[in-house]
Amino acid sequence: MTCDALEQRWLTLKRETMPALAAARGWPVRSDHCFQRILLDTAVGGVWYDAIPERPAYRHADAAVLARAIQMGEAVIAGSADLGALNRQSLAWRGKLAR
Repeated sequence: MTCDALEQRWLTLKRETMPALAAARGWPVRSDHCFQRILLDTAVGGVWYDAIPERPAYRHADAAVLARAIQMGEAVIAGSADLGALNRQSLAWRGKLAR
């Protein structure tokens, strides 16, 4: 997939596809920036802005990182990845997980 195609798939996934499914699926987040946080954190194995210092993240992320984030989003949609668990891990990496 070309970089432009990856970027377009990413934007559609986090801005349209996942928010449209969120309420019906009972996901813990609804906003596009939350999906971005969760998927990019998962793709880099920590807080994404520590690994991708420039903004916007999708333009400055390595193609492999963006592809992993997209694959994770698609796994969430398919039901083979747990968005709640991924969200909790993302919050833990950020020190924001309530105990």
